[in-house]
Amino acid sequence: MSSHESATDTASRGLAYLSLAASMSLVGSYVALSKPLVATFPVFLLAWLRFGIGGVAMWRWLRKPVDESPLSSHTRRLLFLESFLGNFLFSICMLFGVSLTTAVSAGVVMSSIPAVVAVLSRVFLKERIGKRTAMGIVCAAVGIGLFSMQKSAYTPGLNDTQPLWGLSRQLWGNVLVFAAVICEASYVVIGKRLTEGLGPKRISAIINFWGFVLITPLGLWMAWDFDFSRVSVPLWVLLVFYALAASMWTVWLWMTGLRSVPASRAGVFTVMLPISAAAIGVLFMGETLTPVQMLAFGIALLGLVLATLPGKSG
Repeated sequence: MSSHESATDTASRGLAYLSLAASMSLVGSYVALSKPLVATFPVFLLAWLRFGIGGVAMWRWLRKPVDESPLSSHTRRLLFLESFLGNFLFSICMLFGVSLTTAVSAGVVMSSIPAVVAVLSRVFLKERIGKRTAMGIVCAAVGIGLFSMQKSAYTPGLNDTQPLWGLSRQLWGNVLVFAAVICEASYVVIGKRLTEGLGPKRISAIINFWGFVLITPLGLWMAWDFDFSRVSVPLWVLLVFYALAASMWTVWLWMTGLRSVPASRAGVFTVMLPISAAAIGVLFMGETLTPVQMLAFGIALLGLVLATLPGKSG
């Protein structure tokens, strides 16, 4: 391999890593910022508005490029499954979960995404997990362990005084967020298959379309009696940002990076999700981080560095 080809590969890999990191940072941001939205909008209505706004922004991306092969029945099933797990179920579990727990706690639970992605990529994609990637996953697991030993910081306004079906609301919230973790990991693995034949823009538009179709009956039901006049202008602005980030920017960035990075290694980049979610919680929502939690984030970032450092060339 010539030095020019090596430099080109390095630059391409760097752009892929940057896309993956930016995608997960945006996800973490809107996970945390969705708390004021779920306090105003019913969850199904919020998800419906998200897919609707995203669909308007991406309607041109639905067209098939001239150089793209027609969709096979297998690819169509994968696209539907990608949307059902990664958009529909992920949004419902995440929004309900975030409404019951804190942004920091949600970030703690979502730190398990790299390990879950690695397991699924090994089982379904038969990917070999390298030593550095495995070390990155171990660092994420250590971070989760450190977080679990720390009591979640108090968040003003979080109502955990009334148990739900015999368990605390925050526990239910964490369970739902972990269900979202399973959905997100499935999204990564299925997305790797899809990028082998489709472009990032078309994938983003099609899975958003299926998400809109799936949530429309519930969204219309919630919208029927909702008083839209009580929604303030800043909340509408936040809703537009949430919709574009969740449906358009994050998916396009993730699929762009995933085209040239193995799913198991890409999964390590999901550590950016809890870090950005916790940062938003601390900066804008009055939540706090303990020194041990900050150490856990440092370990998670170390894992990201280990997984992405270039290895020795053969």
